[in-house]
Amino acid sequence: MAEKLVIMVTHGPEDAELATIPFVMAGAAVASDVEVVMGFQGDGVRLLVPGAAEKVVVPDFAPLAGLLDSVREFGGKLLVCGPCIKNRDIPAEGLIEGAEVVAAARFIAEITSATNSLVY
Repeated sequence: MAEKLVIMVTHGPEDAELATIPFVMAGAAVASDVEVVMGFQGDGVRLLVPGAAEKVVVPDFAPLAGLLDSVREFGGKLLVCGPCIKNRDIPAEGLIEGAEVVAAARFIAEITSATNSLVY
């Protein structure tokens, strides 16, 4: 994979459409053999609490839970803002399998090494 895409997700379950679109983009990217790193900040971290993705459904879009599964199945990375989960009283062990809690430096390293980045 020569190309790398970082997608920062800042919207949570309360904004279903803006929470779903980054997963649509990530799914299309991994299907196109692009390395995908998804970064979750702000309310976006709530999407990685077990059971949350199953509750996010938007007309005319694939269900978020299925999109999330596809991203993980094809090797997409899920990086989660440590201070953001702490501010929301979500323990690191309270996230879905494959979610990695990181600090700002890791996000910067991923973004500056990416071919492109998107923010939702």
